[in-house]
Amino acid sequence: MPRVWLRIKPSHNSLVAFSIDHPDDEFRIFASHPMKDGLRVIVEAETTDPEALCQLFDEASDVRSFEVLRTDQQTVLVQYETSEPAARAAARAAGILPQYPTVLRDGWLTVETITSWERLSQLQTEFETADVSFEILSITQSVEMTDLLTDRQWDVLTEAIERGYYDSPRGCSLTNLASTLDVNPSAVSGVLHRAEEQIIKEFAAEAKRLD
Repeated sequence: MPRVWLRIKPSHNSLVAFSIDHPDDEFRIFASHPMKDGLRVIVEAETTDPEALCQLFDEASDVRSFEVLRTDQQTVLVQYETSEPAARAAARAAGILPQYPTVLRDGWLTVETITSWERLSQLQTEFETADVSFEILSITQSVEMTDLLTDRQWDVLTEAIERGYYDSPRGCSLTNLASTLDVNPSAVSGVLHRAEEQIIKEFAAEAKRLD
């Protein structure tokens, strides 16, 4: 499968606006978890003005709630809740998940992902439909990974990751995941087991080749 590096222009929300006003600051998004009516995001900011950033989260209309987890002279770690950005919704519609952390700087988000050519083409269509500006920075091809998972395995695995099935503690149970996919739990378990088997075997084989 191709490994893709993208540069995306996110929706013009408060954090994006702050990054444009502070072009030398870097915002590393460590995670974004879907909620019932929005998104929970964890971001670490290296900024010259932590006080102004905290004030931003306190006053921003697009931030529903937030908690400062850690702060020092130039670094702020924040968890906040907001609506899902158009770029993320488009990527999700294409069945693509970014590899965290992603980096926001000067209004642009840099993202790395491993996907199929079909999904990459669909992502371009979704971005264009949602009027999301983006640039493909680079693509590298991994021949061994091309046929690693079927589309069905990738769809179920993506949903499982999105729902927090692989988090510790788990964000959802196998039963909840099956209900979301509208199939029975044993079918979901079988698809995930086969996907995990392929991934683990490929990982072990690659590690052996490198060794």
